[in-house]
Amino acid sequence: MPLRRTLGATTVTALEDGTGPYFRPRRAAFPQATDEQWRRADELDPKARSADGEWLLRFRCFAVRAPDGALTLVDTGIGPDGAPASSWAPTPGQLPSELTRAGIDRDRVTTVVLTHLHTDHVVWAVVGEPHFANATYLLQRAEHAAVDELNPTLRKALIEPLEAARQLRLLDGDEELNATTRIVATPGHTPGHQSVLVADGGASLLITGDLLVHAIQLVDPDVAYLYETDPAVARASRIALLRGDPLLATSHLGEPFGYSGST
Repeated sequence: MPLRRTLGATTVTALEDGTGPYFRPRRAAFPQATDEQWRRADELDPKARSADGEWLLRFRCFAVRAPDGALTLVDTGIGPDGAPASSWAPTPGQLPSELTRAGIDRDRVTTVVLTHLHTDHVVWAVVGEPHFANATYLLQRAEHAAVDELNPTLRKALIEPLEAARQLRLLDGDEELNATTRIVATPGHTPGHQSVLVADGGASLLITGDLLVHAIQLVDPDVAYLYETDPAVARASRIALLRGDPLLATSHLGEPFGYSGST
């Protein structure tokens, strides 16, 4: 069964769409990182290192069930065979079967939060037509404005079908989804990147998206990732959210839960 964490009356379920190697040497992705930082990162997250010493990524989405039963899906993964991420990610993804294993009917998903418009986070959102027919899809307006810069294929493959179905809603910064779940603008990785903060029962959990992509950015949040649109802004977003030391629910680290926001 997929892994879950319960905070008060809210349940967060990790859904793994796939696992595969990064498409280039990991040191090229974090050119500032030192040998000591790599040592500490590998100690913190040994499952993110492949047998040949390179970067092994998980591709995860998360489902959040609120106390009132409302069901939110955060990100929609790498998608089926032939999806835009197929050139570098391990498609076909497993999200549909993961939802079934978790007992989640996709027609009961009420909200889909797209953390950002990279192709390993959005592709099951639309498969010909919106895959979650009864959901409102939430995207930051700044991200929508940058779609052609980030990936022009997503305008026709994702944005236009959602707009035609009137299922896309654009946000301008933070927004409360319900009493326990809040969207937090965390720009930098992309212009309109957003994360999701869940707080219930005296505990908090941050679904990071790509606010951080490897444990080396927990070892030192100053370490920039090569594919951040604005490294300085990404760093500020990372530090601001990790300061509260929430439990983390991460897209790409070896384990879905359990990393502290400080090391």
